[in-house]
Amino acid sequence: MHSLITSARAATRVAALTAPLVLIGCGLRVGSSASPNAAVQMANPASTYCVQQGGQLRIQKDAVGNESGLCTLPDGRVMDEWALFRRDHPAVE
Repeated sequence: MHSLITSARAATRVAALTAPLVLIGCGLRVGSSASPNAAVQMANPASTYCVQQGGQLRIQKDAVGNESGLCTLPDGRVMDEWALFRRDHPAVE
């Protein structure tokens, strides 16, 4: 019985010492191509909505270099992409 208790204590010590190392190791990514500071690329919801409505998206730049999207709808109307999105997706209060 004494050896069983000693074995159980030894196993508990080994587990207590190795568990943090395993957890630290799980957080490391060897050879990962993603940079920790890499930006997540997500689709612009207004642009996506324009295309889903059958529209054609055109990005234009102003004199300062600011970009805005214009959506040409199937019926020929041209709307700012965000105006279209907000019109059809009103904010819920």
